[in-house]
Amino acid sequence: MTRIVHIALDDSGLPPPSPEIEQERRVAIFDLLENNTFVLPVRPDRPTPPGPYRLELSIRERRLVFDITDEELGQAGAFHLSLGPFRQVVKDYFQICESYFDAVKTMPPSQIETIDMARRGIHNEGARVLQERLDGKAEVDIDTARRLFTLICVLHFGG
Repeated sequence: MTRIVHIALDDSGLPPPSPEIEQERRVAIFDLLENNTFVLPVRPDRPTPPGPYRLELSIRERRLVFDITDEELGQAGAFHLSLGPFRQVVKDYFQICESYFDAVKTMPPSQIETIDMARRGIHNEGARVLQERLDGKAEVDIDTARRLFTLICVLHFGG
């Protein structure tokens, strides 16, 4: 039961996303809920609430906030991460995504594939940064980290 079964993004106050960003969001949430690993560490000072978990992601006071509850909406954990370590990789990811969306309209498949490979590389870097930032707070596999990184980018779009 160490998984996320519901995810919400608190995007109140953010500008509406572009159609491409909204599609990325829908796909990431769907894929995340289909298959993910999310483990809260054992703490000596308090019991670890059993999963499955509900996760709300938001940006508050320039920090990325993970608010985790159990299925009965009891508080399971919360942590705030500095956005600083994500800024450059999010910027790079948006730039390469823009290039990719433009390329799909006009370029041959070989060039689109090259840009897509670069996009996946930056996405993997963002997932790695997220796994590092979550160390000691939550354990996620690489696929879960990739999907969460996508959602962080969606929030960063307006934040």
